[in-house]
Amino acid sequence: MDLDVFVSAHRAEWDRLDALLSRRRRLDGAEADELVTLYQRTATHLSLIQSSAPDPQLTGRLSQLVARARGAVTGARTASWRDVTRFLTRGFPAAVYRARRWWIPTALVSTAIAILLGWWIGAHPEVQSSIAAPAQLRQMTRPGGEYETYYSSHPAASFAAQVWTNNAKAAAMCLVLGVFLGLPVLWILFENMLNLGVGFGLMSSAGRLDTFLGLVLPHGLLELTAVFVAAGTGLRLGWTLIDPGPRTRRAALAEEGRAAVGMAIGLALVLFVSGAIEGFVTPSGLPTWARIGIGVVAEVAFLTYVYVLGGRAVREGETGDLDAADRSSSVPTAA
Repeated sequence: MDLDVFVSAHRAEWDRLDALLSRRRRLDGAEADELVTLYQRTATHLSLIQSSAPDPQLTGRLSQLVARARGAVTGARTASWRDVTRFLTRGFPAAVYRARRWWIPTALVSTAIAILLGWWIGAHPEVQSSIAAPAQLRQMTRPGGEYETYYSSHPAASFAAQVWTNNAKAAAMCLVLGVFLGLPVLWILFENMLNLGVGFGLMSSAGRLDTFLGLVLPHGLLELTAVFVAAGTGLRLGWTLIDPGPRTRRAALAEEGRAAVGMAIGLALVLFVSGAIEGFVTPSGLPTWARIGIGVVAEVAFLTYVYVLGGRAVREGETGDLDAADRSSSVPTAA
């Protein structure tokens, strides 16, 4: 593209659009139609310049012009309760449902790794001795030891808040760091599975695996599911950089990135529930079957929410991305 020729050919349209946007009086019908047409043309011009002959100064001017025009055409939007309801009943469950081919394998492989690590640690005393001294191991695994008192060592409300903050941070890191080809996500997953495997192995070697599962399962089912969803989404985001499909790499990354941001908000709510269970149910005096039953109900409720509401929304065309009116304009590209 000859940028000078292109600018000369379309400068008048940009100036006219700027003039219409600067009008203090209300536009009449013909001027409003002209504004819409010029906005669409300028958005196309901006995309062409960005892809063919990027010029920082010109791109900046047209980006500002397109943003102003878009605000004038679509009007200012403010979040409403309708947006929140739509996000919770369609956008978030649809995004989780669409990512199921990533997070379900992630969950299965990660769980298998945790079990194998737990078996390896539990079956090999030399591995246990490399983790801590025998006296320290007994202190951790004995009745009333550190593994049990961990969940009741702080007031329930503050403990739940701390757990929620830590888990939400881990999920957000999985989502954000997925853009680095997913490599940091794999490390975060491994650290989580290693911690789980160590507890599994040490408590099983002490003959107290039932106690360990009774403490972990009530909150762990939902908590780990949220982490697996975040990790799977992060891995998919990383794969988008390698294989964007029929979309341009930039458009694909933008679409999946916006869905990931929405996923972070939704998963924060899910982790809030698991944190509340960990803070109030796990250390409670309820029988083990009742505590685990509460965890199972929470897990089944989340999966039903994803597969029923999310599956229906996806079949109706929902992707978990922003509405078309809220996304920046782009030029269609050939597949």
